[in-house]
Amino acid sequence: MKKTLADALDARGYTTLTAVQEAVIAPETVGKDLLVSAQTGSGKTLGFGLAIAPNLLGEADVFDGADAPLALVIAPTRELALQVKRELAWLFEKAGAVVASTVGGMDMRDERRALARGAHIVVATPGRLRDHIMRGSIDLNALKAVVLDEADEMLDLGFREDLEFILESAPSERQTLLFSATVPAAIAKLAKSYQRDAIRIATTSGEKQHADITYRALRVSGRDGENAIINVLRYYEAPNAIVFCNTRAMVNRLTTRLSNRGFSVVALSGELTQGERTNALQAMRDGRARVCVATDVAARGIDLPNLDLVIHAELPSNQETLLHRSGRTGRAGRSGVSVMIATPAVLKKAQRLLGWAKLSAEWADAPSAEDVMARDEERMLASPDWHEAVSEDDKSTVDTLTTTFTPDQIAAAYLRLYRERHTAPEELSDVNEAPKPRVAFGPSVWFSVAGGRAVGAEPRRLLPMLCKAGDVSRDDIGAIRIQPDVSLVEIREAAVDGFLAAVGPAMTVEDGAALTRLQGVPTFERAPHRTNSPRTTDKKPFARDDTPKPPKADRPKTERPKGNRPGTTRPVDWNDDPAPRTRKPKAGAKPAAKKWAKPAAPSDPAVHKARKPRTGKPNSAGKPTGAGKPKHAHRDDNVSRGPKPPVGKPSSKKNRARQAAAAKQRGSGYPSRKPAKPRGGK
Repeated sequence: MKKTLADALDARGYTTLTAVQEAVIAPETVGKDLLVSAQTGSGKTLGFGLAIAPNLLGEADVFDGADAPLALVIAPTRELALQVKRELAWLFEKAGAVVASTVGGMDMRDERRALARGAHIVVATPGRLRDHIMRGSIDLNALKAVVLDEADEMLDLGFREDLEFILESAPSERQTLLFSATVPAAIAKLAKSYQRDAIRIATTSGEKQHADITYRALRVSGRDGENAIINVLRYYEAPNAIVFCNTRAMVNRLTTRLSNRGFSVVALSGELTQGERTNALQAMRDGRARVCVATDVAARGIDLPNLDLVIHAELPSNQETLLHRSGRTGRAGRSGVSVMIATPAVLKKAQRLLGWAKLSAEWADAPSAEDVMARDEERMLASPDWHEAVSEDDKSTVDTLTTTFTPDQIAAAYLRLYRERHTAPEELSDVNEAPKPRVAFGPSVWFSVAGGRAVGAEPRRLLPMLCKAGDVSRDDIGAIRIQPDVSLVEIREAAVDGFLAAVGPAMTVEDGAALTRLQGVPTFERAPHRTNSPRTTDKKPFARDDTPKPPKADRPKTERPKGNRPGTTRPVDWNDDPAPRTRKPKAGAKPAAKKWAKPAAPSDPAVHKARKPRTGKPNSAGKPTGAGKPKHAHRDDNVSRGPKPPVGKPSSKKNRARQAAAAKQRGSGYPSRKPAKPRGGK
């Protein structure tokens, strides 16, 4: 290891390296392509920084002047890229490295100016880096190493084409490192295409995964999900905590709820700008915020120094996301807690996720308000402030307090001030409590209230009116039956005296509605079922004639007049005169020809002129085609065919009859079926 890098590790307090860091700096891996799979929180960022250092520095301990980039580090998200930049900056600080970043959401002009000034290492997201390559604002000719961090996540996010474009644009003689939590088939294919004799390093173990993380699955009722989150935050009082949600809407809702309850909270989701997301994470690092409500955009690569608690407000969709979410805590040897909120609707899903991820969780009920108060008392008594000596500046104030107030008063005041600094916990319903059996209403007295279905009376309006007028609770009122003119109400017998006293001797309730006490149980009239009644109009409906009709054979036959009224297309009505009416022809007009005239004689030359025989051209075989044959071999062209048949709808009986009559009148000139046309010479 280079001396400058060793000094940087010592300054940061690193005494030992993790398994993946030891593996990538082994002598047999120096300068080689690596395919590394390691669990989250295992120090992969520092690992690939140490792995590329020998190739970048060579024999020297410090870098020369910054010019074209020597190394590219590609990360899937902006937050992870900026975090990698910070890690590499302090690691290579004593070596004089210049680290630049190109990520989406930042000003591209500033990035171009930084690249123009020169940088040894560039940390980028795939889309923005491809834009710089296509615009020619970054020179890749001097590249010696390319690192793909969280490669499986980049492929899941659809960056495959961008990654292939970047790797093809880089020089072929380079060191390529792929770091991924898992190595699916797509990662293996990418490694085979763009790596040369890559060394496979695997430090993951499904059974020993997240050994420093305690998993807890908390059973809560369906309506206490958000209340349970508040109690969990109060129970652990972690310096930093992340609450994961599946949607932006849930992030906004939960952020508002926690802020109203007094938590210092920030939100982190894809709808925020890069500046807002950076400020949110910086507030968590500075201690200005203690809780971060986030979507899965924060599930990978985010490293907060004091993150001890992860809460899954909504369960993830798969076990890999569960591992990455939980991996935000328990990093680099620290311990942490991952809590799953399991309502009855997602109880089975929580069990499946834990089984798929090969994790064992402690199942319990969510901490109640009493549990939170007891934990507060433990933390209060365990505070080191009780064992510190009284300073000279505070001695006079302490003496004044002890002489003015009793020990009980001082302790009570301290306890009140301590609880005011913390938000109150929520009361949770017992998830194991069986539903209460329905209790019989018991003896009762019936009353009638003036006004029923006719005036629109409804139980939802009568119930609050009777409770207010009779000073009774809704549990003292039993059945309510709406009748046509009155409403019948059942009141518990034990509450009748108080009800009558509150109503008064006038026996009236709201709006002067009269109240009458009934003897015994009244009879009820069922409300009529709603039916789709026909529309009513102002016209008088037709009277129905129920007189039975005589048999069809006995009915008198009536003839309907045939044809249309002359000069119109309207059929003759039953009341019209069946006698046809003629119209006088105009002066000088020619008499109209009959529509179905008898065809002329075939021998009449004025009607049809005999056609010349057809002569065809010889075909390829030299034989004439159709020479001396009539055009239509199936009929005699010298026979007059008469007028054209009428064109009408084939489904019309009248048209079919006319066509049959015309065909019979023409004779055999038009057969019923036309044979196929012969082809000459074939």
